[in-house]
Amino acid sequence: MNTHFSWYGAASTQPSPVNRMMAAFTSTFRDGVDINLGVGFVNEQTIPVTLIERAMQAVAADPVTYRQAFNYGSSPGTENLIGAIRRFLLRTRLGQLDSATLDRNRLIIGPCGATSLLDGLTSVLKQGIVITSDPMYYIYADSLERNGFEVLAVPEDAEGISLEALERKLHELGDRAGEISFFYVVTVNNPSCTILSNARRRALYDIVARLSRRQARRIPIFFDLAYEWLLHDPQAQPLTSVLPHDGLGIAYEIGTLSKVIAPALRIGYLLGPDGPLVQAMVQKTSDTGFSAPPFVQEMAAYLLDHGIEEQLRAVNAGYREKALAVRAGIEQHLGPFLADCRGGSAGFYFYLTMRDVETRPGSAFFQALVEAPGGRPRIIYIPGEYCVHPRGDLSNVGRRQLRLSYGFEGTEAILRALALMREAIPRASATLA
Repeated sequence: MNTHFSWYGAASTQPSPVNRMMAAFTSTFRDGVDINLGVGFVNEQTIPVTLIERAMQAVAADPVTYRQAFNYGSSPGTENLIGAIRRFLLRTRLGQLDSATLDRNRLIIGPCGATSLLDGLTSVLKQGIVITSDPMYYIYADSLERNGFEVLAVPEDAEGISLEALERKLHELGDRAGEISFFYVVTVNNPSCTILSNARRRALYDIVARLSRRQARRIPIFFDLAYEWLLHDPQAQPLTSVLPHDGLGIAYEIGTLSKVIAPALRIGYLLGPDGPLVQAMVQKTSDTGFSAPPFVQEMAAYLLDHGIEEQLRAVNAGYREKALAVRAGIEQHLGPFLADCRGGSAGFYFYLTMRDVETRPGSAFFQALVEAPGGRPRIIYIPGEYCVHPRGDLSNVGRRQLRLSYGFEGTEAILRALALMREAIPRASATLA
């Protein structure tokens, strides 16, 4: 007998390509032998276990400050955590936000990290076209399409999503521009780690604002800050939020503590103009599970008020050291075969474009690394074919691209993987010839 599925349910009965690939690899992963450059996990050494233990004890020992921490919570989030995030943003000047901007916007906590907020958008916003950059955050893009949205991916350049390409695609949409549901950009792009420049994000906001005025409706634009707090290149310009300039009430920021403290806390927040959209997101949190676990929220509040600046400095120093070492390894082993290399200034990814070596699943290069005959380490990366939209402008070049994570594995293991990639290239090149 058949089961009647929703659109999302029917699309979810088969795992996504990257889901299948990672499941197949990790099921036979040999700890200490194989090298996983595919996962976006943070480095275990950056997680402040001692500080987290102290936060656990502080919350459990103070039921007055951390009231009802082990009970159900309020759907918008605990007052302690909301206040702690505001204080943290003001102290550190991340995004150059001031108290006036924070006062006129509302901050809410997602039920289970930033990903749950992204998922919530698919429930509260009307199905339609979502405009994002290409390469795209493939996990969310896949989820959007399973939820019945249409993803329109716009190629990026060195400063982020290309304005020229965006204007062209908006023109090509014609009357279908009325079907645009929202814009979504990751400010330090995953997978490419291209930094959305201050000038580009302001210009992008202006385009969305003009489109909103033309259509006489608010078209939201969401800036995903997942990796923005990991800006570890001292030469990089401090990044500036567009929220102080948002006169229409269309700009929102989604932040997370996962990359700078610990993913397992599952703390993500949405900051933006209060109104029907934020109210709908709060109701979605209530429907999902009342709230994020209050005990974890209070722990996060303690962490933000006690030692977060030192933690942030240590995390960024560690990733900076790894980025420099891995970039040197890329140049040494893969330099002659590269057409482009992006990343290394923020976050923990490098995005490589090979000149004439295919990297897609099933290619000789991919199979040489995944199968690894002779007992050599098996290596996994995210193929560019998964990172670009299959119907987008980059679908062909994506076959020669790959994302490498330098977050999880140690530097020595990553350099070993790069050397093995170099060894796999002659076989792949011969196959192409």
